[in-house]
Amino acid sequence: MKIKDLLATKTGRPVTVAPTATIAEAVRAMHGNRVGAVLIPDATGCPLGIFTERDVVRLYAEGDDLTQVTVEQRMTCSVVLGKPDDSIDSVMSLMTERRFRHLPVVDGGTLLGLVSIGDVVKAKLDEAAKEAETLREYIHS
Repeated sequence: MKIKDLLATKTGRPVTVAPTATIAEAVRAMHGNRVGAVLIPDATGCPLGIFTERDVVRLYAEGDDLTQVTVEQRMTCSVVLGKPDDSIDSVMSLMTERRFRHLPVVDGGTLLGLVSIGDVVKAKLDEAAKEAETLREYIHS
């Protein structure tokens, strides 16, 4: 299975916030959309950065004023990007090795979607269930 197949099953677009948004605004956007990360796009829509739940916890623990600090000041800028033809297995390995949970998927400079580790695990479980059902049908035929 490829990432483009996984994206085809998802509804909606990735949640984005402006670089000038405060951390508090980003947190409200994540909460309101029930997501664990927001993307910070450039003028063309390509990700400049990402801001996640883990970032919120770290900033709170460090004592930052979440109503005054902007996302641009604290976002992760070295965003790892996926491609539509990446396999689910390679993405799972990458996320595990690099210890991140959200992967923006870009094709030719266009943001196609955002894949979470939960999306990847669900896709793998669905794939295993289908394989098991196929084997059961084969055995019973």
